[in-house]
Amino acid sequence: MKQEDYTNSKNLNSDSNFPYLIMDVKNGISCPQPLGFRIMHWHEDLQIVICLSGKIKVQSLYEEISLEEREAVFINKNVVHQIQSNNECHYKSILFPSYLVGGYTGSPAWKYISELTENDQLSLFLFPGKEAWAKKVIETIFVLIQLEGNKPDFYECEVLLNLYSVVLEMLKHIKITYRHARTITAERVSKSLKFIALHYDEDLSLEEIAASANITQSECLRCFHQILQKTPYKYLMEYRIQ
Repeated sequence: MKQEDYTNSKNLNSDSNFPYLIMDVKNGISCPQPLGFRIMHWHEDLQIVICLSGKIKVQSLYEEISLEEREAVFINKNVVHQIQSNNECHYKSILFPSYLVGGYTGSPAWKYISELTENDQLSLFLFPGKEAWAKKVIETIFVLIQLEGNKPDFYECEVLLNLYSVVLEMLKHIKITYRHARTITAERVSKSLKFIALHYDEDLSLEEIAASANITQSECLRCFHQILQKTPYKYLMEYRIQ
């Protein structure tokens, strides 16, 4: 399965001269709200999500990470994922392309950034809040949020300076020592999601969705519950709304 089989949720500022975006998500409502916000999606940008209150869950096809207040997660580019939260949660989502912190192709910085962004062993990364370097990253993320609210003189330069600081700490401290296993359950759900993406405007039945992954209807329900914590029908309705 390729990420292109899912919704490409684009950075709403991608066509501007400063393709940097902070989404504010409170009580289940995002401002601004891009395409694919509520379903499994991917984007070409790097993403940092920080929980301000309540609890959220960041889920890819092969792993999930839960966040509480003042915890943050890094989502690599082209990773199919979904952020789930209840109506009592508040979080910020920061999106930016890798070239914003990598400089021109072939530059010294580009080499190091590519080692991070092109590593298929790194999809989601929870910043370990008890470690000094991760605490520094969390504080820097809050600085970015403050800059977005105030937009002082030299705003773009201030943002870049702090983004460089976050990425530099990641390069120094993240050690990738394992590869995420593609489970049978995840592969089955992946096939069904692709089928829904291609046929969502038709009168789909559970039998057809299950058949797309060559499994029984009961197994289809089990797989969706295990990976997405929802039924195929509920996912289909959410996809149609998006």
